[in-house]
Amino acid sequence: MAEAAVDSPMEVVQALADEAMPDEAGLGCLVSLPGELLEYILCSGPLTATDILQVASTCRRLRELCQSSGKVWKEQFRVRWPSLMNHYSPTDYVNWLEEYKVRQKAGVEARKIVASFSKRFFSEHVPCNGFSDIENLEGPEIFFEDELVCILNMEGRKALTWKYYAKKILYYLRQQKILNNLKTFLQHSDDYESYLEGAVFIDQYCNPLAEITLKDTQAQFDSIVELVRKALRGLNSRHPSLTFRAGRSSMVRELDLQGQVLEAMNYVLYDQLKFKGNRMDYYNALNLYMHQVLTRRTGIPISMSLVYMTIARQLGVPLEPVNFPSHFLLRWCQSTDRANLDIFDYIYIDAFGKGRQLTVKECEYLIGQHVTPALYGVVNVKKVLQRMVGNLLSLGKREGIDQSYQLLRDSLDLYLAMYPDQVQLLLLQARLYFHLGIWPEKVLDILQHIQTLDPGQHGAVGYLVQHTLEHIERKKEEVGVEVKLRSHEKHRDVCYSIGLIMKHKRYGYNCVIYGWDPTCMMGHEWIRNMNVHSLPHGHHQPFYNVLVEDGSCRYAAQENLEYNVEPQEISHPDVGRYFSEFTGTHYIPNAELELRYPEDLESVYETVQNIYSAKKENAE
Repeated sequence: MAEAAVDSPMEVVQALADEAMPDEAGLGCLVSLPGELLEYILCSGPLTATDILQVASTCRRLRELCQSSGKVWKEQFRVRWPSLMNHYSPTDYVNWLEEYKVRQKAGVEARKIVASFSKRFFSEHVPCNGFSDIENLEGPEIFFEDELVCILNMEGRKALTWKYYAKKILYYLRQQKILNNLKTFLQHSDDYESYLEGAVFIDQYCNPLAEITLKDTQAQFDSIVELVRKALRGLNSRHPSLTFRAGRSSMVRELDLQGQVLEAMNYVLYDQLKFKGNRMDYYNALNLYMHQVLTRRTGIPISMSLVYMTIARQLGVPLEPVNFPSHFLLRWCQSTDRANLDIFDYIYIDAFGKGRQLTVKECEYLIGQHVTPALYGVVNVKKVLQRMVGNLLSLGKREGIDQSYQLLRDSLDLYLAMYPDQVQLLLLQARLYFHLGIWPEKVLDILQHIQTLDPGQHGAVGYLVQHTLEHIERKKEEVGVEVKLRSHEKHRDVCYSIGLIMKHKRYGYNCVIYGWDPTCMMGHEWIRNMNVHSLPHGHHQPFYNVLVEDGSCRYAAQENLEYNVEPQEISHPDVGRYFSEFTGTHYIPNAELELRYPEDLESVYETVQNIYSAKKENAE
């Protein structure tokens, strides 16, 4: 027996509507259907917004069911943009049809701006004022962010240029919002002790594309606290910490009861969950990001101390942060007389060292030097964040492979948000932007601020001002786009094309070509330092700009490159700046790169046919 055909929800509705059209009896039949059934049909299946508008125009009954604030349009909104539903309260009145229209318009505008970025900023870094278009758009910012996330989540290896600029725009928008929130946070009085909230702001700013929230981070701590309570119950089933309610500030007074909490904490953190200080990879920025510390269960003294202190305080033990030199510590008061305390009235806790409890003398042994009593004092939230950002700043200065210096830029932003008049850091920021060739107008603003703060910096400021103005003038004099034709006589020795996946014969790295010159175009000093003259063909051979899989950009001689017989994607952050798609054998240049090398794509197709198709036939 043949199965009956199952109509789609749209077909069911349309059939009912068609029946309703000829006469009043048909319409009455349609109207008599239960509203819940019709609503269920309209909220089910692949109905689009256009479908719903058509249904609503059929009759009054269906128009009422499709009212703008009803379930039907809410479901349309939810299906199209599910992540946005978290921003609405169940008790709020929402005109879902209007929200749908505003979100759709925001998406169209955001895509227009993303599409324009490659043409506008292909030859330079996106300047600060480059984001003004999207900042000035009307409508909720969250809608624009959501559209950018949708672009980033597009499947496949296509739309690489769109994803590249969507990422930059989203990075900037989120960082600006986080920085404003951090500045507001820093305006709290010194007795505002939300160390975790401050640490999360730092984490968010350095990782703006990750979904990091204080709520989620706190939930992770709550889970650990529950494990500690379970262990504590085994030590003392009547311990007062077992009755503390989440979100309430409570304190355990008796020292022996506080000690039981710390004993249970040490067992859970270091024995059960295997938290440990990261001695093997100490100088890694991940050790300072709270979500990474909780996930990887490792960190450095300051981040491990924040984890330890946060848990202890939730369980009623008032540990305090100590900005000890070279090794951040916590202190635990052992005296009931709060009026006359000195450094010997505390036990010092090394969270990096599995919660080890230290005396003053043992603290000095820990760092191998005698320190003054002032360094055993407690520090406020701002000082703790200053030390965390200072650590990131030191790591940023050590960066070698990341030629964008993103960590250094982020940590400078954070430090200057807390201490905006630090002349040496402002000067470092100006030099960094000058070195990278980005935001010359901002460089001039920074230099003017430095000159106001410290006229003694006139020499350094004057030098940078002069060269920045020269850079701005050179950019004004730039005319047109340099086009390189492979068919030109002077390019006859160029063997490889943009988009090809290559391998370096000497160093073995994989890379993709994004530019070439008929001969080495670098200066004499670079040629000498790189020992180019030792090559058989020296500098009188084609050189190629390549994006390397380790994230670096290099300039390689033709004789040092060869086809990669097993091509693979190159995980370089700038791939999308130059290419729109990865085909599995090569990259396809985006419109701006193809404009500069108009004859390369045909050459790439020929190479792919000769190299990879022949290999496939031989394998078969």
